[in-house]
Amino acid sequence: MVSALITLDSLKNRNTGLYFFAKSLGLALAKIVSKKESHIDLTFYINSESSSIFGSKVKILKYSKLHQWYFSQSENFDITHFTDQICRLPPHKLSGKKVLTIHDLNLLHETGTLSRKGKSKLSKLAENIAQCDKIVAISKFVEDDINRYFPESKGKTQVIYNGADKLSVKEHYLPHDVPKNPFLFSIGEILPKKNFHILPSLLHQNNYEIIIAGRENSKAYREKILKEAALTPDRVRLLGPINDEDKAWYYANCAAFVFPSIAEGFGLPVIEAMHFGKPVFLSNLTALPEIGADAAYYFKSFDPNHMREVLKNGMTDYETNPQRKKTVIERASYFTWERAAAQYLMLYEQILKE
Repeated sequence: MVSALITLDSLKNRNTGLYFFAKSLGLALAKIVSKKESHIDLTFYINSESSSIFGSKVKILKYSKLHQWYFSQSENFDITHFTDQICRLPPHKLSGKKVLTIHDLNLLHETGTLSRKGKSKLSKLAENIAQCDKIVAISKFVEDDINRYFPESKGKTQVIYNGADKLSVKEHYLPHDVPKNPFLFSIGEILPKKNFHILPSLLHQNNYEIIIAGRENSKAYREKILKEAALTPDRVRLLGPINDEDKAWYYANCAAFVFPSIAEGFGLPVIEAMHFGKPVFLSNLTALPEIGADAAYYFKSFDPNHMREVLKNGMTDYETNPQRKKTVIERASYFTWERAAAQYLMLYEQILKE
């Protein structure tokens, strides 16, 4: 039996993409192993408050800040998978083979210049890459970024796409805030890289409302969004964090999903919306064209007139072409956590044979 340590220590803040990645991948890995479809013995490295998520399906090792300096089980695992690039458990504390998943290098795309803090993060990441045997990127775009920026990654990288949970709406369920008119929906942390402030420009010669959900990490950016919505204040709402039931309802009932982000390593909400067969409108930047492929519509610039034209033409195409919904759903169905987990387990076995 091969022993594997899977670090899921990002299971702390459920309003982040890393939380859902760790939870969904962990559950999918545990499901495969519990069916005895793999000979790998899993141990999950998680925060104390996340212990109940996996029940008794796998062994649990609880995270401690002290592990940065001393980790008594450093020799106990044949392979360790660091499931995000933060690596709260330092790779040099582990013997055996090591895999590192890198979700994005967004700081290279968010601004024109790197801050001192940004350079420090990249320097630390370079050290972690050098110490690992395999580097997994969650998209080809991220893999290209890694290989371009880090010579330490040469010959080590491969792509394993994320899955996406298929949400469902409870019968007769309604969120607290129900729009009165057809609405456009978007979700994500309220940060400048998400580019939400350009969305109010879509409210021109139509009766759409815009619903934006997500944790507000920047008061200044929230104010910028509201300033851009000054001409239509009653038609733009920022809901803050929402639960899964609300999120499913907004996906299922929106006229379209809009996601003009300028920096994404994957774009999980895109696939969640596609599961409902919704038309999705994305920026053509970073990983989004790779994930949306020909099932999405794209803003090639953020000029208001261009964006309105893309929305208008895209909605007309979607509503008059009965095949479009099928194309959208088929694209979403490609990204499953079962597939991702199986590919990771295969990778573990491959590395151990090398």
